[in-house]
Amino acid sequence: MVGSIFRLEEISEDKSVGDVKMWMIRITLCSDNENHLRELYDHMKSQESGREETNLKSLGLMMWKMGKFDLAEKYLLCHLSELPPKDPSLGALYQSLGLVADSKGDYDRSLEWYKKSLEITIKTSPSDYINIGNTHNSIDEVHRTKGDYVQALESFNQAVSLFKEADDENHPRIASFYGTIGNTNAEEKKYLEALDFYEKTLAIQKKHLPNGHADLGSLYNNISLVHYYLDHDDVALEYFEQSRKISLKPLPSQHPDVADTYHNMGLAYERKGELEQALQLFKKSQMIYEVALPVHHPKLLDIRNITKRVQTKIKSK
Repeated sequence: MVGSIFRLEEISEDKSVGDVKMWMIRITLCSDNENHLRELYDHMKSQESGREETNLKSLGLMMWKMGKFDLAEKYLLCHLSELPPKDPSLGALYQSLGLVADSKGDYDRSLEWYKKSLEITIKTSPSDYINIGNTHNSIDEVHRTKGDYVQALESFNQAVSLFKEADDENHPRIASFYGTIGNTNAEEKKYLEALDFYEKTLAIQKKHLPNGHADLGSLYNNISLVHYYLDHDDVALEYFEQSRKISLKPLPSQHPDVADTYHNMGLAYERKGELEQALQLFKKSQMIYEVALPVHHPKLLDIRNITKRVQTKIKSK
């Protein structure tokens, strides 16, 4: 079993043992032919090579990648409580807490963490243009989600100037920046421009990420949405299916990113008039959101309304 790779399926607290805190971890032994997982493992190992040991932060980030946002926040906050006030890793830790809060739909809290990260990183590493720019980029995305477009534009422009200072167009972090520009263009209905920036993102990600990485699945999902908005339903569904297949490789089947793809596939089938297929996908999406997201998360509220809408359409046929 030495050197074997396991897929982490679920982590839950076992409350049947009285006052003793015990966590149940369900894992699956991966077969030899799941080569994509070996590639993903090697990639993750290379990303962690600068760390001497696994700590609560790395465990928290793993929970975040699994879609276990409450656990992720718990481990990250525990790690925060262990650090001295001037620890050099605080900036990165605050950035991680911002990511988790964003994923939970707690956008105000997310902004607080990102701003703390920005303040510390500027003080401790003022020439770290890539990471400072990345935090501005994260702040931009949250402001856009909240509809605060003036503040979003301010953060976006700061990110642009910092990435220009870095002068490294192929840095992995630049990919997320291009992705944000693509998202912005999509929101502004500049769909061809959005596709152009998504292609730039894809080109960088393919250089740095292994096949089957979750970020590739998310990007294909964004590309699919643009084709959906362009009324290219069949093309959109092809990309959605590609996104679904990629996302199910590294992510648990109950991950919110998987639900996002089911949701978007459902929209395409609904417009094609294939309501039963659309409803099936919306229900899959809702089942995952119900488990993975807080009760007042915007995505959960939205999918409930969509499911009711399609059920009403089917009944009225």
